[in-house]
Formats: sequence, structure tokens, C-alpha cells
Amino acid sequence: MRRALAHPAYRRLFLAQVIALAGTGLATVALGLLAFQLEPAGAAGVLGTAFTIKMVAYVFVAPLAAALLARLPRRAVMVGADIVRLLVAASLPFVTDVWQIYVLIFVMQAASATFTPTFQSVIPDVLEHEEDYTAALSLSRLAYDLEAVLSPVLAAVLLLLVPANALFFGTALGFAASALLVLATAVPARHVEPDAPELPFGDRARHGIRLFVRTPTLRPILALNLTVAAAGAFVLVQTVVIAKSSLGLGDEAVALLLAANGAGSMAAAFALPRMLERVSERRVMLGGAVLLSIATALAAAAVTVPTLQGAVLVGALWFAVGIGWGAVETPVGRLIRRDVDPADRGAAFAAQFSLSHACWLVTYPIAGWLGVIGLPGTALVLAGVAVFATVVAWRLWPANATARASSGTMHA
Repeated sequence: MRRALAHPAYRRLFLAQVIALAGTGLATVALGLLAFQLEPAGAAGVLGTAFTIKMVAYVFVAPLAAALLARLPRRAVMVGADIVRLLVAASLPFVTDVWQIYVLIFVMQAASATFTPTFQSVIPDVLEHEEDYTAALSLSRLAYDLEAVLSPVLAAVLLLLVPANALFFGTALGFAASALLVLATAVPARHVEPDAPELPFGDRARHGIRLFVRTPTLRPILALNLTVAAAGAFVLVQTVVIAKSSLGLGDEAVALLLAANGAGSMAAAFALPRMLERVSERRVMLGGAVLLSIATALAAAAVTVPTLQGAVLVGALWFAVGIGWGAVETPVGRLIRRDVDPADRGAAFAAQFSLSHACWLVTYPIAGWLGVIGLPGTALVLAGVAVFATVVAWRLWPANATARASSGTMHA
């Protein structure tokens, strides 16, 4: 990890990611509390709908933006997306109706759907050695975990000093800092094959998805994305309800339970660089999927345990979900970098971004709207989804799967 961080361009990009995600973490806590403030009896439904809208933006905007902006400088694309996110975050403290949350969330996440795949496509061009890139993937996972761990803790402290809506201003500051750091970074030009024909817009938008479907080592990722989404949706949507309604705890408990989830993912990110030197991506990722399935099933019982004991059990399970989450998601970039031609990486990362969030588009409504059957029932339904997806991934990913698709497939 130290060698990757020694690269000046990567160091600035990583710092930009950390700061932006820290602000996003504040927004996650603030959004849950805002939903509870506007609709106390229907907070889970509001959050489920807001997260569903977020996923709609991710699913449909990412491939379209990748195709539409394919010829523009990547630094300009990322800075522009950060500016849009900054403006939206600064508007959220003034929301007075639920519908305003939905509109602003769509705009913010459309900008994120433009920024994130572009950012992901830059890193393998900045760090050419596989060891450095593997370290960068773990550092990226750690950045997301800092959002999940430190941001909720920071939010819990800030809530002692400022109202919940003020947390959104911290989000705006994070996006402003990210834009400045990206602007100060020399971003490599895109890989463009001079002899490759210019595909029509629709074909460019679908190209990354075809790469996933036709590459043997990428196909199982489609199912593993659903496993992560099933477990993660229950954690993100129902934590506020579990803490405040089931356990009778305060706002700080919401932040700390979410922090436990991030701590588990952080532990996985620290362990994975060395583990992946000895263990295949297949074993790591399928093992993480099994852990996600088991932890989500056990949550059905844990949420019925009262107060302190229940909080400890839920926190332990959220930690386990974090470990499984990190184990599944962190190695994905290695597979894309290894098995996709450089010219196609932007499309592949955009496709992964879109396809993974399509799974969340399915599981967020389940987590939010199935609350009528109770928390245990919702947990069991999502655990069933996770088990099904894990079995499909295992069947799609034989141990002898070929590493690369043919060159003809890559440019189909």
C-alpha cells in the first residue's frame, strides 16, 4: 500500500476519494434522520424509496454517461460531477417535503454515476504494476470503509453540536475538496485504439454489459453483486428502524451500528492484499458471499433481542456483513484489469457500476417495503435472495474458468 501511495497522482486521487466519501457518509446518516423527521412512521419506506431512486440513477446513467462522455478528458468529467454533487448537497438542508428528497437524490446520484466509473478507469492507468493496483483496490475499499466507520462516528459527535440537517454542509465541503484535488492531478489520457471503428451510441452504451456476459471470470460477478445487495440493503435501510424502534436507542446508536458494518469491511480490506497472493479471487469472493448469506439469516433472530444484548448481536452481525461485503467487492477490479483490454476498461467499470446497482434496485424496495411483515421476515427474505445468488455464482464460476475472453469477444 505504501508503494501505491508513493505515486503522486494516485495519492491525490485517493485523498479526493477519501474526503468525498467522508462527506457522503455524513449525508447517509443525515438522510436517515431527515426521513425519520419528515415521516416518523414511514422512515424505512422513505429511505427505501430514496435508495431505489439512487439505484435508478446508477443503473441508467452510468452506461449512458460512459458512452456520451467517452471522448472527453476524464479530469473534466470528474470535476464537473463533483460540482453538481456539491450544489445538491448544499440544497438538502433546506428540504421540507419528501418529494424534494427524491428529486435531489436522483440528481446527486446521477452525478456519482458519472464520477465513480470514470475514477475507477483512471486508477489502472496510473498504477501499471498489478501489486500496486491490488493495493489500490484495498485502499479504495478502505476509503469506502472510512465512510462507513469514521463518518458515522464523526456524525455522532457533530450531532451533539449541530442539528442533523447541518451534516449536509459537511458533504458539500467534501465534494468541493475532491474537485480541487482532481483538478490538481495529472490524469492520463484515455486508451483509444486508432483503428477501432466508432460504434453507434447505443452499442457503446451496451458494450460493457456484453463484456461481462461473455467473459467467463466476469459472469459470476453478476450474481455476487446480488448477494452483496441483499445483505447490504437490509443493513442500510433497516438500521435506523432497528436502533430507534426495536432497540429503543438514540441517534448515536444508528451511527455506531453502521460503523460496525464499515469496520468489518475495513478488516477485510487490510487482509486481502496478502490473502490474494495465496488464495484465488474465486475462493475469497465465494467465501464472502457465504458469510453475507449466513449473517443476514441470523439477523432475523438478533433483531428480536432487547436493548443492549440486541445491539451487541446486531453490531457483531453487521461487522460480519462488512467482512463479506469487502471480500466480494474488493477483488472485482483485479478481474476487470486482468481480463479486459485497456481500451474497454472504461466501459467495463461503467457496466459493473450499473449492473451491481441494478441489484440494489431490486433489494432496496424489498428491504424498505417489506417492513410490513416485520424485521425478522424481511431479513429471512433477503437472506434467501443472498443464498440463491451465491449458488448461482458458484455454478457460473467453475474452478477452471478461462481467464480471458477472445479478442473478438472483447470488441464485439
